[in-house]
Amino acid sequence: MDLDPVIHAPTRLQIVSLLAAAEEAEFAFVRDTVGVSDSVLSKHGSALEAAGYVTVRKGYVGKRPKTWFKLTDEGRAAFTAYVENLQRIVAPSGLTVVPGGHE
Repeated sequence: MDLDPVIHAPTRLQIVSLLAAAEEAEFAFVRDTVGVSDSVLSKHGSALEAAGYVTVRKGYVGKRPKTWFKLTDEGRAAFTAYVENLQRIVAPSGLTVVPGGHE
């Protein structure tokens, strides 16, 4: 029941969680949603990419450079396993996690 150290860092967990709900997300959207600076997002994005959990795509919209993040199949599987492990850890407490609150 180990928690994946790549995902376990709070900022990376937020990034992976956000990407799990989307096909792909633009850098500025991820940065603003997670609430971090460009440099912090770049650092964590690079760590997730090095682990094979995220792909980074660079391109242009008009003449402006843009960067997009996408969760890989491996990253999605790692996130799913991470969440399942967290649920096993908290299960003895009797709490059930539901969106918007708890039972």
